[in-house]
Amino acid sequence: MNEIKNPIIPGMAPDPSILRVGEDYYIATSTFHWKPAIQIFHSKNLVNWRLLTYALSDKDVDLQGTNTPAGIWAPHLSYDANQKKFWLAYCHVQNMAGREFNAESYIMSADQITGPWSKPQYLTSIGFDPSLFHDSDGKHYAAVLEWETRVGYQAPGHIVIAEVNLITGKVGDWHRVTTGFTTRGCVEAPQIYKHDGYYYLLLASGGTGYAHGVEVGRAKEIFGPYEPDPTGEPIVTSSPRHLFSLGNPDAGHFEMYNPQSKLQKSGHGSLVETPDRQWYLAHLMSRPLPGKKLNPLGRETSLQKMRWNEEGWLEMADGSNLAKSIVEVPAEVKQDWQFFNIDDHFTNGHYDQRFMTPYHGQSNEWVQVTDEKLLISGRNSFFSQVSPSIMGTRATSLNYDLQTKVTFHPKHYSETAGAGFYYDANNWFYVRLCQSDNEKQTVLRILQAKQGKRIDYYNDEVVISNEKVELKLHYELGLATVFYRLAETENWQQLAKQFDLSYLSDEGVNGEPGEIGGFTGLFNFIGAVDAYEHQSFGEFEYYQVTNHL
Repeated sequence: MNEIKNPIIPGMAPDPSILRVGEDYYIATSTFHWKPAIQIFHSKNLVNWRLLTYALSDKDVDLQGTNTPAGIWAPHLSYDANQKKFWLAYCHVQNMAGREFNAESYIMSADQITGPWSKPQYLTSIGFDPSLFHDSDGKHYAAVLEWETRVGYQAPGHIVIAEVNLITGKVGDWHRVTTGFTTRGCVEAPQIYKHDGYYYLLLASGGTGYAHGVEVGRAKEIFGPYEPDPTGEPIVTSSPRHLFSLGNPDAGHFEMYNPQSKLQKSGHGSLVETPDRQWYLAHLMSRPLPGKKLNPLGRETSLQKMRWNEEGWLEMADGSNLAKSIVEVPAEVKQDWQFFNIDDHFTNGHYDQRFMTPYHGQSNEWVQVTDEKLLISGRNSFFSQVSPSIMGTRATSLNYDLQTKVTFHPKHYSETAGAGFYYDANNWFYVRLCQSDNEKQTVLRILQAKQGKRIDYYNDEVVISNEKVELKLHYELGLATVFYRLAETENWQQLAKQFDLSYLSDEGVNGEPGEIGGFTGLFNFIGAVDAYEHQSFGEFEYYQVTNHL
């Protein structure tokens, strides 16, 4: 056996759905307001994971105007061995105001994990976090959370199951099977597994914060009745102490922070069996900044070794329910963290597929590779939830450098290009080339958005006479320092002070009213703005992210 360190997929990789087909493992994760939507990672050994593809094409979903933290939630991967097809269920949360949580769930299929995927087929609007189960008798079932809006009823609602015809998309009667198997409440993300004659229903519970966990029940019939795990507690969590939270539809539960755990918020898991009949659970978790309950990297993906005990219940391999930072895996393979560095010089007419864009898709109307340079045409300001010209990648470490070289020729004070850190339209940090206020020269200046407030550091600008600059942004434990140089032979010069950007985290941003903030995570980006005539563009020679672990 070989020991590896969690997380296995650092950075924004929440709600992992793990699947093995043959010798290949796949994990699908949520992407919220980012496109391309639904990341699918691949591994041969459970140790090293690479981004393989995205499931939703630009035309499949419109995310313009999406408020934090709505968008694409909780994809669920499955494989129908009879039809030899991959299936993907997901939901598009379109509104969270008033805690209505209006969501549309869809299913789609493909012969290969890389697609092409079928056109998304509407499933239901009853709630969110759908999953599919393919039974051995050829029948198929969907499970989902039925969102509760009535006053005085168990929130957030029932877990419901229905038979579904995958050819026609027709859904049978929904059967309410449980409101949870522990007192933590806030159950969601139902997933069905079959083992030794029982149907096992795996649920996320305790809310998306520090009380998060994975709980389980089982039944002889798929519609129940389901009996809860006899421990009465989650089978995986970061905070094992007892919590009674029934009726609380969701909460950060900051009081459940466990200072003894390296992983926080462990929950929302899915099961996989290896070829040699070992069991693992992939689950989300977070890593707060030291001394703070702020999580810049959002919810990441970790792995736990599991076992079936003598009574037929699923539990962690060590018999506890505390999520571990170190886990044993079968493969004698070295964990390679270099996979998460990026060094893209835009060769062969392509840019790295890890680039994502908030709210809208990438097209050659605003981003293209020419002569081994990435050209980004400016459009809306970064406060826009419609079409900001941002090419971003997930931050995957709490200590790293972002580096790029940009050439830009602004003709108007509304034209800019540069690099920075981004969470959503109300929260970002942007180092950009722009016109000076007197419109006579090009300068390097910092612009910041903090919970919707615009902050322009005009007193710290420096003149860039040749309109070309190399930038290095150092991020360490929530603090950022900006460096620049005009030639590779020059030493790096610091621009302005050190900045506290710890608010660019799930808990530090201003999400929908009633929510703790966001559920995504910090991104690094290069981009451009043109609120003048949409004709200017930034010219980027390379994009580099180097993690310091």
